[in-house]
Amino acid sequence: MRYTFLCLLVHIVVFTSTAQTEITVASPNKNIAIQLNISKMQYAVLYKTKTVVQNSKLGIIRADERFDTALKIIKISPIIAIKDAYTILTAKKKNIVYQANEKTIETITKNGKKMNIVCRASNDGVAFKYVFPEKDNVVQKIVQEQTSFKFSNTTKAWLQPKTEAQSGWEHTNPSYEAHYLMDIPTGTPSPTQNGWVYPALFKTDNAWVLITEAGLDNNYCGTALQQFSPESEYKIGFPQAPEKFTNGVVNPESTLPWETPWRIITVGDLATIATSTLGTDLAKPSIPINTNWIKLGKASWSWIMLKDNSIVYDVQKKYIDFAASMHWEYCLIDADWDRKIGYEKMEELANYAASKNVGLLLWYNSAGTWNTVKYTPKDKLLTHESRMKEFERLHKMGIKGVKIDFFGGDGQSMIAYYHDILKDAATHELLVNFHGATLPRGWHRTYPNLMTAEAVYGYEMITFNQKDADVAAPHMVMSAFARNAFDPMDFTPVNLHKIPKINRKTTAAFELATGIIFISGIQHYAESPDGMEQAGSDAQQLMKQIPSVWEDVRFLNGYPGKSYTVARKAGNKWWIAGINADTTALQTKLDLNFVKKAKSTTLYTIDESTKKIVAKKLDVKEIRNYAINIASNDGFVLVIETQKQ
Repeated sequence: MRYTFLCLLVHIVVFTSTAQTEITVASPNKNIAIQLNISKMQYAVLYKTKTVVQNSKLGIIRADERFDTALKIIKISPIIAIKDAYTILTAKKKNIVYQANEKTIETITKNGKKMNIVCRASNDGVAFKYVFPEKDNVVQKIVQEQTSFKFSNTTKAWLQPKTEAQSGWEHTNPSYEAHYLMDIPTGTPSPTQNGWVYPALFKTDNAWVLITEAGLDNNYCGTALQQFSPESEYKIGFPQAPEKFTNGVVNPESTLPWETPWRIITVGDLATIATSTLGTDLAKPSIPINTNWIKLGKASWSWIMLKDNSIVYDVQKKYIDFAASMHWEYCLIDADWDRKIGYEKMEELANYAASKNVGLLLWYNSAGTWNTVKYTPKDKLLTHESRMKEFERLHKMGIKGVKIDFFGGDGQSMIAYYHDILKDAATHELLVNFHGATLPRGWHRTYPNLMTAEAVYGYEMITFNQKDADVAAPHMVMSAFARNAFDPMDFTPVNLHKIPKINRKTTAAFELATGIIFISGIQHYAESPDGMEQAGSDAQQLMKQIPSVWEDVRFLNGYPGKSYTVARKAGNKWWIAGINADTTALQTKLDLNFVKKAKSTTLYTIDESTKKIVAKKLDVKEIRNYAINIASNDGFVLVIETQKQ
């Protein structure tokens, strides 16, 4: 009798789980939920009971099977409470605790092939990925990912076009270097066939939404949003055909088991978007390496203002002295150093720099058939054997890191190249900076030696063209909200004095603030020794003190493309920085009640008569709900020292 009852109970449980096609996973605080309908292969995202992402598509099409229709549920897991605590130095805060609710839906096709959908909901958003759990040594290929993100037709978007493969200077695109289209109606086509890059920002009727991906391993390609989004539905797109390592693959292929990257949808107000850590929460954990040698910091860099002719011994020695005088940890020496200085003299420079407590970073051409760039060193990183030989040589020379430039896109083989470089560099204790590159997608958690990546229309473009300088302020605000939301960004900020042959439209105070607003494991400053001398003592002293690792973050106010004000904590100081890119002055009150036991307060602003940074001591009683007026293209820095706890 008992055996019969247990069998009946098992049948009831199996019938209930497999018959259920609508599944909900809610965040721990219940404000966010993802609802899935497996019979229709759709999902929706709710925020405070209102829909922010409408019914959107799920599914994968493999060459051997469709996993986007007629799937049968074979098992639904109970909710699993996820808690992950980790330390990361190159993000908006050092110690992070991620909590989410997770549910796995196991499905099977009519041909008996399995795919799981893993969903998570946290207090700042949702994420999901596809998993093929079976074991098979046959290489499977994904033809298309059906995932989409559908919005109401009243939603607005802030998006960066993805440049066409093999376009641009020396065929170096795509490299995530374009201005954003801001506050545009959803459904607006991308001006390029290559679509839109991540992170993609949207404003619905009741929430902000930021879309990106993480957990991108070497067995998948980097994706983007497709060019066309009819009825405000954005579909995931694969890279263009040329976006590959020489003779490599573009679209995803792998043996089984196999899983895709996480599709991440951050949801909430702008403070949630600005302080969320989902991009690293869902990245792969750190590879097992000794990290004692990894040191974040600031760097001098001659090329940004002086260009190619500065890559000579005497100028680089001057920039080493500059870094030492500013208490910066590094000096970056750019392209053609091998021909203009040479390995032997570079080792001499490295020894000189070490005597000044400065480490050298050297530029490399990623090479390969994907571009026609002539700068050297090149062709030295294309294989594991050549990389290991070159990296070993650099390590023996005392070089601390490499800047590798001009990658060729997001194909799976190119993504694998990034991973291989990071692993081999870590073996020889070399820090890495990717330029002309893709969005890192949380790789700085997986590889702690990844300090930063460009993947932005950065400061060098401002030094080339007046038209780019004219729109630099809103672009920098937008880059803080989107590009720098999760991944370190090598914008190479802060020019306090002047740019040769360019009329800079931002004040020195605006520039100074970006050195705190932008997150980068190594911040390569744009200012020159002569420019820093002209900037004045107050600016110099502050530039010597800006921390490289942050312990906490508070978003104070702002709006994409218009303004951004943030508070970052390091030790017993809060560093508050604000920039205004709007055409009119910004009058705002800063709620600083989170700052406890303030000891001293210093405000850094622009002096209207000299146009230089001046420091002003404030009474600590003044800072509660501190009112400040920021002129157009202007900014400020407020440093609050607290009593040590």
